[in-house]
Amino acid sequence: MAQKQATRQNQAITLKGSVALVTEFFEYGLNSILYQRGVYPSDDFRMVKKYGLPMLVTSDDGVKEYIQTILQQVSEWLLTASLTRLVLAIKSLETDETLERWQFDVRTEDQDGARQAGPSSSASAAGPGSAGTGAAGKTPGAPPVRRKDKTEKEVQGEIRDIMKQITSSVTFLPILEEPCTFTILAYTSDSPDIAIPATWGDADPHLIDRGKVEQVRLRSFSTNVHSLEAMVAYRVEE
Repeated sequence: MAQKQATRQNQAITLKGSVALVTEFFEYGLNSILYQRGVYPSDDFRMVKKYGLPMLVTSDDGVKEYIQTILQQVSEWLLTASLTRLVLAIKSLETDETLERWQFDVRTEDQDGARQAGPSSSASAAGPGSAGTGAAGKTPGAPPVRRKDKTEKEVQGEIRDIMKQITSSVTFLPILEEPCTFTILAYTSDSPDIAIPATWGDADPHLIDRGKVEQVRLRSFSTNVHSLEAMVAYRVEE
C-alpha cells in the first residue's frame, strides 16, 4: 500500500486529479479560515491531519453541508474550465458589512500549456454563506509554454505553504471582535453554455469600501492543469 501511494504521488497529474487537488484545497482552506478567524467557536471544529499539518475542520452539520454543496458544483466547473475565482467573504452579523475578503483566482492551462483567460461572472448558493455571478474584461492568452510536469507530492508541498500562511494570518489581520458570518462566491466565465443551478443566483461581490481596505497577497500553487493565486483583503479603520 505504501509503495502504491508513493508511486501515485510521483506520477504526472491528470485533469481529474488536478480538480480533486484544487477542490480539496478549497475544502481545507475554507475550514481553516473559518477556524483561524473565529467565525465559529473552536468547539465546533475537530482536528485532522492533512498536508503533513494539523488541520481544523468544522463538525457543524449545517456548515459542512453548505461547504460540500458549494464544492460539488465548483468541482464540476473546474472540470469544464469554467471556474475563474472563489471568494470567502467574512461579514459583520449585525451590519452585513464585509470585514475580510479571501480571494482565490483560478487559471486553467490548455493542452499546449498556455493559460486560458477570459471574462467571468460570480454566483452564490443559499446557506450560511452565498454564491453568485459577476463580470470581468477579456485578457489575451499567453503564448504556449511547455512546463515541467509536477507530481502530486510537489503540489501538496506548495499547498502546505499556503495553509501555513492562513494559520499565521492571525498575526497581521485585525481581530474580529464582533459576531460574524460568511458568504462564498464562485466566479465563472461568461460562456452561455455554463449551467447555473437553480439554487444559485447573482450575488453582491461583497467588496470592502475603497479607502478602508488593505490587501496581502499569499502564496500560489499550480498543477499541470490549474494554477491558483490567493490574497486576502481586510477592512481597516480610517
